[in-house]
Amino acid sequence: MIRIIFVGKVKEDWIKEALEEYAKRLKRFSGFEMIEVKDEKILGEDAENIKKKEGKKILSLLKDDFVIALDINGEEFGSETFAKKLKKAVEENKRITFVVGGALGLSEEVLNKAKMRVSFSKMTFTNQMVRVLLLEQIYRAFTILKGIDYHK
Repeated sequence: MIRIIFVGKVKEDWIKEALEEYAKRLKRFSGFEMIEVKDEKILGEDAENIKKKEGKKILSLLKDDFVIALDINGEEFGSETFAKKLKKAVEENKRITFVVGGALGLSEEVLNKAKMRVSFSKMTFTNQMVRVLLLEQIYRAFTILKGIDYHK
């Protein structure tokens, strides 16, 4: 089972459509679920306090999950290496949960719960774009593992 927890809601229709398309594709390979937790208002709030509040919501959804946090300071992988790591995690765990933070990132508590931290790039992407990139890379990983002609 693959699950993704996102902070905040998707606003743009084209991003919703892309997410729905990749979710449909992923269900061919695994149980799949996307969960959105409400983001906190940033105006006038301390960044660490906001991340802690969002983090509590995320942590309440995690049990014995193998947690993979998207973190700018995480490891960067090529798609084939990511596929191998995902395969190992899937074989050894009931549920893999990817966590994508809000505009300020993830709390230290959530990062500490993660068994793996992944960075797509040192560049900054919108939270909503990261969702599409993540689903596409998970889909790509499964096609690599299954030998389906999509990767190249």
